[in-house]
Parts: sequence; C-alpha cells; structure tokens
Amino acid sequence: MRSLIGLPILAVLLAAVSASPAAAACIGAAAYDKCGCDDPGAYSVARQQCHTVMKTCRKVVWEKQEYTCYKKCYETVYEDKVVDCVKYVRETHYRNCEYTVCKPVYETRYRTCNYTVCKPVWETKTRDICYTVCKPVYETRTKQICYSVCKPVYETKTREICYTVCKPVYETRTKEICYTVCKPVYETHQREICYTVCKPVWETRTRDICYTVCKPVYETRTREICYNVCKPVYETREREVCYTVCKPVHYTKEVQVCSGHWETEVTECPGPVVRKCVREPGCWVWDPCCCRCVYCPGKCSVVEVQCPPRKICKKVWVPEVQTRTVHCVRYERQVCKKVVPYTCVRYVTEKCVKTCNYTVCRMVRENRVKTCTYQVCRMVPETRTKVCTYTTCKMVPEKRVKTCTYTVCHMVPEKRVKTCTYTVCRMVRENRVKECQYTVCRMVKENRVKTCTYKVCHMVKECHTKQIPYTVCRYETQKCVKQVPYTVCKPVHTTKTVRVAHCVSKCVPYTVTRCVPRVVCEQVPVTICCPPPCCGRRRQHDCGC
Repeated sequence: MRSLIGLPILAVLLAAVSASPAAAACIGAAAYDKCGCDDPGAYSVARQQCHTVMKTCRKVVWEKQEYTCYKKCYETVYEDKVVDCVKYVRETHYRNCEYTVCKPVYETRYRTCNYTVCKPVWETKTRDICYTVCKPVYETRTKQICYSVCKPVYETKTREICYTVCKPVYETRTKEICYTVCKPVYETHQREICYTVCKPVWETRTRDICYTVCKPVYETRTREICYNVCKPVYETREREVCYTVCKPVHYTKEVQVCSGHWETEVTECPGPVVRKCVREPGCWVWDPCCCRCVYCPGKCSVVEVQCPPRKICKKVWVPEVQTRTVHCVRYERQVCKKVVPYTCVRYVTEKCVKTCNYTVCRMVRENRVKTCTYQVCRMVPETRTKVCTYTTCKMVPEKRVKTCTYTVCHMVPEKRVKTCTYTVCRMVRENRVKECQYTVCRMVKENRVKTCTYKVCHMVKECHTKQIPYTVCRYETQKCVKQVPYTVCKPVHTTKTVRVAHCVSKCVPYTVTRCVPRVVCEQVPVTICCPPPCCGRRRQHDCGC
C-alpha cells in the first residue's frame, strides 16, 4: 500500500529533475537564490498540470493442469510344472521256521469230603399282657339365667290451642346385677397301679458233642518218570540278503530368483496456495475545498496465489526376475545282493528216565468229643407297683355382682298455644331367660390287653458233602511253525505337479495435477505531473513540458 502512495511523489520528483533550473527553483528542487517568482500562487498552478497514463504491466498467473502418467506394477503369476519323483515302498515277506515246544497239560480231579454244620433254628412265641388305661369322658350341661330389659312404649296425643309438650329429661342411674360364674378347680390325686413284667433269667448248661476230624497221614513213595529232553544241534547255512545303497546323481536345473534394483524417481509437487492482500489501483480526484487534486487509493482485496511447484526425489525398488543355473544332487537307491552265513538251531528229542520221590497224603478219620456250653433264657413274671398322678377338674359355681349404668327418661310437660300432636313415652320392664352351656370332665377306667412276640433259638445238626479239586500236570511234545518277517524296498516312480511363481510387469495409468505459469498483461493507470514555468513568460522556453 505504501508503494502505491509513493508513485505520484516519485513522478513529481522526476519531472522536477528533468526541468530547467529556473523552473526547478520555483518548486524548490534547485537553488533558491535564483528564483525570481513574484506570483504567490505558482505552486498551486503547477499541481494542476498532472495527467493519467495507462501503463502495461505483466503478471504471472499459475493455472492447474492435469496430465496422465504411467507406473510399473509387478504381479505374481503361478504356473503348473510336472516333476518326476521316486518313492521307495517297503514290502514285508515271510518265511517259515519250525521249532519244538514242550507243552504242559493240566488235569483237574476231585475228591469227596464230609463235614457237619450246626444250623440255628428260630421259633417265634407270643403271650398276652393285661393293663388298665384311664379314659376321659366329657359331659355337657346347661342352666338358665334370668335378666330384665326396659322396653320403651310410645303413645301419641292431640290437643287444641293450648297444648302441653312432654320434654324428655334424661337421668342416669346405676343398679347392681347378681350373676353366677362356674370357676374350674383342679385337684391332684394319686393311685397305685399294679402291672406284671417278664424278667429274663439266664441259665448256663453243658452238653457233649461228637464230631469227626480228618487227620492227614503222609506217606513217601518212589516212582520212575520218563521225560523227553530237546537237545540243540547247531548247523551253519548261507542265504542271500538284499540291501539298498544310495548313489549320488549330479544334475543342474534353472531356478528363477526374484531380485531388483533401486531407481530414483523425481515427482513434481504443486506449490501451496497462499492468501495475499492486494490493493486495486487508485485515482486522482479534484477536491474543491482544498482547490487541489487528492489521490484516492483503490479497494483492498484478498487473493489466493499459488506458490511455484517443488520437485521431490524418492527411491523406488524395481523388482526383477533372474534365471540362474543351480547344481543339485539327488540320491538314487540301488538294491544289491550279498551272501550272509547264519546258524540254524535244530532240536533233537532224547528220552531220559529219572527217579522221583513224592508224598501221598491220605485222610484218616478220628472221632472226638467236645463239651459245649450254652445259655438258656426263660422269662419269669414279676409283679410291680407304680404310683400314677392325675389331675381332676371340678367346676365350682361362684356368685358375682356387677354395677350396670342405665338412663331413665322423665317427660316434663310444657304448655303451648297451638294444635299439635305429641308423643308420650313410658318404659315397660320385660323379663327374659337365656341358657348357658358348660362342660364337666370325669375319668373312666378301661382294661386293655396287648400281645407280645419273642423268639427262642435252638441249634440243629446238619451233614454236608463237598468236592475238593486238585490239579495233576503232564508234559506233551508239540511241533510249531512260525513265520519270520523280512523287508524289501521297492522303488515306485510318480509324478507330481508343482506351482512355480514368476513376476509379470504391467503399466498402470494415474493422474497428476501440476501448476503451469502463464503471463497476463494488465493496464495500470499512472499519473504524471508536468509543472508550467513558474518565473514568468520569458522563461517558458526553459520548461520541458
């Protein structure tokens, strides 16, 4: 804004410098001692010689422009490739091998044994027991109670002109009423009750029991036993054994390796948009008050101006797929045969005889007698007496007096002059009777009988027989055949499909916006002031206007 205000001042100074010394002396831009102006209004006249000229100015404007760029993208593609494989499968074969086994044969035999058992036998018996029970008997009784009630009787009367009205006057009175109340009186009594108890009396008795015991008698005997002995006979034989050897096989194959390199990529980034305050060009206006031209500045506005673009350098990884030759080793199995000696064992049966001592046990019966003690229980009746306490309830009549309050109405006559109807009330006494019930309890004896059950045990002898097993062992020779497994490796050729990955490049378009500078020409008004000669007409030729 200050630069715009200084433009007219700069124009006046340029005009003053370019003028003659005599004209400059009037304005004051040269020496003051040579100024011969005698007109006092020369300065104001000089200010009136200004005019406006349109000046062409160039202005740089940034415009947005979009353009399409391409960038490389790499995509992984898989291909199916068939590869030969060798797989070794193990096979199991069997061969027969004979051997002899001595197998034990067990035989179970039984012998009979007799024994005696005492079995308890229980007998159930019953007996009756008599006892007495006191049973309460309740009796309901009634009695009559007399009482009086005052019942009002109303009477209506009529009198002409002069009439008397009975005005009720109430009077409270009291009277005593006698009534009887039955009060329970409890009395405790005692009486003796005789009852019988069976008391057990134990009696110890003895008796002789005859029983048989089997007593073992051992006897040593001798016998000859023939048995077979398997004697091993060793024999050396030869057989062919297959074994597998892995031989290395060298070969080469091509492998695709993913690699790449770094490239520097330069990207142009548009500059930021900045808000800038710009004032429009002003104009000179004549002010009649001051008799001079006054400069009016233009309107001030905010304009968005884009800054110049900037370049950004960044490193980009460019992937590459290279094919390389790799040396590989694979091992192939080879089946070889060799002769291996082995020892075979053959068992030869040989009969032998040995003397064996054995013990025979036989059971000899022996009769024995033992004395057995046992207890016998018998019930002895015993009479006992116990004192029983019981309570008797007796209702005793008791006379009581209560004070009753009642109201008596007296009619007071009052004379009036008018025909009216009036009512006279008089109380009539009425006697009534009500019944009252009460209960009396008395105890009645009752004889009862209960049956008691008890058990008696006595022992009964019982003979039993049981079979006792025992085992006898003997050996038998048996020939067996078993299969011995051995393994053979067999190669199996198979093919399998493997997915191989490789990279494929493609160009992908994208849009970039950039700012392009453009020069615009504008007409800007400029005011130039050229003052006339200020020292008289004789110096007009010195003025440069």
